[in-house]
Amino acid sequence: MSANSGILISKTRCRQNPSAQITPGLTLEWPPLKTGWIRPPIPFITSQLHHITHRPRAPTTLSKTLVNVSLKMASLQLRRESSMDQQESPRSPEAKLGMKVEDLWGVQEPKLSPNEKLNACFESIPVSAFPLAPQGIEIKSDASLAEAVQILAQNKILSAPVVDVNAPEDATWIDRYIGIVEFAGIAIWILQQSEPPSPRSPSSPSGTYFAVSINGMTSAVGLGTLGPEDASITSGDFFEALTSSKFYKNTKVRDISGTFRWAPFLALQKSNSFLTMLLLLSKYKMKSVPVVDLGDGKINNIITQSAVIHMLAECTGFHWFESWGTKKLSEIGLPTMSPKEIIKVHEDQPVLQAFKLMRKNRIGGVPVVESGGKKAIGNISLRDVQFLLTAPEIYRDYRSITAKNFLIAVKNYLEKHDKRSPMLSGTVTCKRDKTIKELIQTLDSEKIHRMYVVDDDGNLEGVITLRDIISRLVHEPHGYFGDFFDGVLPLPENCRV
Repeated sequence: MSANSGILISKTRCRQNPSAQITPGLTLEWPPLKTGWIRPPIPFITSQLHHITHRPRAPTTLSKTLVNVSLKMASLQLRRESSMDQQESPRSPEAKLGMKVEDLWGVQEPKLSPNEKLNACFESIPVSAFPLAPQGIEIKSDASLAEAVQILAQNKILSAPVVDVNAPEDATWIDRYIGIVEFAGIAIWILQQSEPPSPRSPSSPSGTYFAVSINGMTSAVGLGTLGPEDASITSGDFFEALTSSKFYKNTKVRDISGTFRWAPFLALQKSNSFLTMLLLLSKYKMKSVPVVDLGDGKINNIITQSAVIHMLAECTGFHWFESWGTKKLSEIGLPTMSPKEIIKVHEDQPVLQAFKLMRKNRIGGVPVVESGGKKAIGNISLRDVQFLLTAPEIYRDYRSITAKNFLIAVKNYLEKHDKRSPMLSGTVTCKRDKTIKELIQTLDSEKIHRMYVVDDDGNLEGVITLRDIISRLVHEPHGYFGDFFDGVLPLPENCRV
């Protein structure tokens, strides 16, 4: 399929409502479930969605328009080549991608708004044009949780696709993979198994085994309402005992597949458009989007929010970027939340409360606020959950792992082992008069995923994430995805896998 002929959402098993209305043009196929799956039958969905089209023109007008477009493109190409000749070194792959947008930007209809121009430009570029990420890391389904954590930590990634070891060599991608495993998903799943069984649900064998396997510790670690008075629940030696347990070492990645949001995941083909990818990373809250090669049934690329921000940072100087990037945060509606809406933890609360809030609200990080105040003393993100599992000994001397103690312990650890870590730069803040361009450059150079907006006294006023920035770059045309996402069912809050 041509990249300009439409958008194709690759087939995927997902938590889809079977009763949802299907957009005309959708093809449904009901597959057999894999052995051991606990989910209801879910349709594969192949969706031919309509791309953005322009108003029809008379043949004579169209011919003149094509001539004008060709002349404009030729002129832009000559200017671009002249500009490149004057540079001492070649531009980065991301900047070359920005040049493609620049060429398309220059031939858009003048009556279109800047936002409509960007939409049209990104709709015309296939995701295959996005620079390839370093060799992708995959985790085998029979790897233990301990092995999965080590793989993620060593490669400094938050998640990785899980390959079904029982899949045949010629398997399609949808049968080759069982999902994507995340640091946060592993940690929260482990802690859920240690909770006492709910009166409404049968007792959990794995929870009982877990309680025994961590050397007879009697206090269950719950993720209910945790306050300062409960901080002793997460004692300093808890995670050291956990990571030494048979439960942690013997449980396989495939055993927690029920925590994966998609089964295996929502993927794009190479011919899908940039616009589709950007919408998935912003409005639909996906932190990364795999691009699959239907020929060999494998993942060809994984595009992350951070990679998109880096691309934007490399596009400084292009007209299309400057027309958008020079606007102040307040001009484009950032931050999107009021101070009262900020999800945060106080310094004396258990660190597990931070990860619980992130998991529950599907966010990537929370600020740590001083007790009784409004100033942020630090930030805890999903990537930091690794320190509870890979370096549990650093909390040994603490009676409890509060958010403040967590930050102190991790900082001391990184000063000895990884002085380039973003966590050592402290809390990065900005004011509302900052431009989107300045914000992007800071996020990219500091390798961070969010910026906290403060007032003149340093009090928190809001937070801006990578997703917020991408959501201001493009917008979803009416009916673009049909009702594909309308039937996605969230995981019940008290669900036990």
